[in-house]
Amino acid sequence: MILLADGGSTKVDWCLVDRDLVKKRVFTKGANPFFRTKEDISDEIGQVLLPELGGAEVEAVYFYGAGCAFPEKNEIVRAAIAEHFHSSVIEVGSDLLGAAVGLCKDEPGIACILGTGSNSCFYDGAKIVENVSPLGFILGDEGSGAVLGRLFIGACLKNQLTPGIKEEFFDFIRMDVPQILERVYKQPLPNRFLASVCPFIKEHIADNTLRKLVHTAFSDFFRKNVMQYDYRSYPVYFIGSVAYHFKDLLAEAAADCAVSIARIEKSPMDGLVAYHGARVSNLIL
Repeated sequence: MILLADGGSTKVDWCLVDRDLVKKRVFTKGANPFFRTKEDISDEIGQVLLPELGGAEVEAVYFYGAGCAFPEKNEIVRAAIAEHFHSSVIEVGSDLLGAAVGLCKDEPGIACILGTGSNSCFYDGAKIVENVSPLGFILGDEGSGAVLGRLFIGACLKNQLTPGIKEEFFDFIRMDVPQILERVYKQPLPNRFLASVCPFIKEHIADNTLRKLVHTAFSDFFRKNVMQYDYRSYPVYFIGSVAYHFKDLLAEAAADCAVSIARIEKSPMDGLVAYHGARVSNLIL
């Protein structure tokens, strides 16, 4: 059996797979090595993941995660996994590579992530060959949950939204302005806090000011990222909670930018199961 992991900034989706059949699915907290230590990640694997696997023999672990685009950071995650899967083959790659593999499999295409953060690449069917740097939610991450939250809160506190939205938001967030500013500027993981506003935005998306805000953010993502690739010659795919829950508005922004979206998925996991499951089956045959 093999163990697959789709690691976002907020959570890790683990799948125990026998060929192409999912035997067990477990969720743990995000394992971004920029924010968590090897010991921290290892402890959670031991305390949360392993008890759910029931002693299954795992031949290989394929971990695709946020923050895993640099060798030294990948080693933190690899070492944490190795403490528990001593005889397993362990491969660690970026969440962007996981998105590309899950969406495109062996075919070339443009893979995009819109979740807490955003990212994109051109994948040639085997590896990522082009990547416009996302730059994070302060300098980039256009269209992401963190940026939608940042734009929304800024517009809200500056009274740029439809009357009544601001009051409803304060009922939702249960914080006053100083507490919001404290959470954004002085507390850890402000990107997650900002992205947590997205359910409120989604609930009120019929409001014209919010539709315009989200549409503009998505258009920025297309102009500054997708349109730097050969988007007219290759399919464009999306994964991530923001892409999935705002897919109608995302498709509208794409059409306005003359971009055609081939498919939108919430997670790359089904594609990863199919891809790696097929490889294992071929080896057995």
